[in-house]
Amino acid sequence: MYINKIEVTDKRFNLGNGAGSDAVNDSTQYAYAVCELHTASGVTGVGLAFTLGAGNDLVCKAIQYLSGTLKGREIEELMADFGSVYRSILDSPTYRWLGPHKGVMQLALAAIVNACFDLWAKSRQVPLWKLLLDLSPKELVATLDLNYLEDVLTVDEAESILKGNFTGRTLRNGVLQTGYKAYDTSVGWFNYSDEKIKENVARAIDRGFTAMKLKVGSDDPQRDIRRAKLVRTQAGDKTTIMLDANQKWNLPQAISICKELSSINPYWIEEPTHPDDVLAHQTLAKEIAPLKIAAGEHIPNKIIFKNFLQAGAMDFCQVDCVRVGGVSEFLTISLLAKKFNIPVVPHVGDMGQIHQHLVLFNHVAIGHENLFLEHIPHLAKYFKNPANISGGYYAVPAEAGNSSDLVTS
Repeated sequence: MYINKIEVTDKRFNLGNGAGSDAVNDSTQYAYAVCELHTASGVTGVGLAFTLGAGNDLVCKAIQYLSGTLKGREIEELMADFGSVYRSILDSPTYRWLGPHKGVMQLALAAIVNACFDLWAKSRQVPLWKLLLDLSPKELVATLDLNYLEDVLTVDEAESILKGNFTGRTLRNGVLQTGYKAYDTSVGWFNYSDEKIKENVARAIDRGFTAMKLKVGSDDPQRDIRRAKLVRTQAGDKTTIMLDANQKWNLPQAISICKELSSINPYWIEEPTHPDDVLAHQTLAKEIAPLKIAAGEHIPNKIIFKNFLQAGAMDFCQVDCVRVGGVSEFLTISLLAKKFNIPVVPHVGDMGQIHQHLVLFNHVAIGHENLFLEHIPHLAKYFKNPANISGGYYAVPAEAGNSSDLVTS
């Protein structure tokens, strides 16, 4: 199955009514830079990178630049040593200078890599989660680029983690029958009124959700504290509540406000300060313990994730395969997190479409804890096979591929 055509599309979706708003992003336009790998057989691999609209055209242009070497490649041959292919795309000299390994070029890489994995799964006529679970440890690790990680994770160690968890798969396979638990991230968008939040909390509980998230980071911290207490009161003490500051605070603010917010017993504080500031997260983690920090939505690559893990600066790893370098780097970071005994709870710029596959692999094959996966419903109608949430759980996807196909309009 040879790639004979590469198509790139700029897709944008207006949300409105406060959906998608947070403390630093008032844009309510979600966007995907879409990479499509076409074959003569009619099978097409689809890959996504997530942005907030403006600038999506830059990512699309970068996909065109970086994807050219894939034309004419056969998918099985390509994926047999995809780690090397990945590195050759990643380190294309003139484009590497624009990063390295971050920003527009890294997002473009995400779309390309995700399209490759989608095409591979479709060519074998299986969902992505099954494709990954069917690979041997050696085959799986061959799809990864572990360059610059050798001090903490070698090829042999990565294979050893997968081999060591192989015998326990039977005990963890139950998730393939029950589905993966979801949490509702759309309860408390930043610009929602208090009344809207109350309605959303009640609706989420009625739909079976036992965990939900509130956006914080207001100019007036008392607004955050009031709204957090409102959610706790409405949801009850048994509900898991996460708080997300979207990088709004500096370190002194984060220390002070997080300590006040601890009164509602949040499960985590997400993105409490600038995502590049590893030492600030490390300091904050010590200052606010036992309150926990979640981070990863804007951590651009495996190296910075490595630094966060080495520094003890995150308690939950929120790697996102449409924000880092695609499925390959997601799996690399999942293995890294396992090495440091940190759970992976992805951010879902893909609205959970690809990640519903990846969390199944993480749990069954790597032995990551079965916690929950973020659910954002706003783009469901634009996907051919939207994630199916029932009783607060993601149903296990049955269609071949990574669930990224968008409806044509």
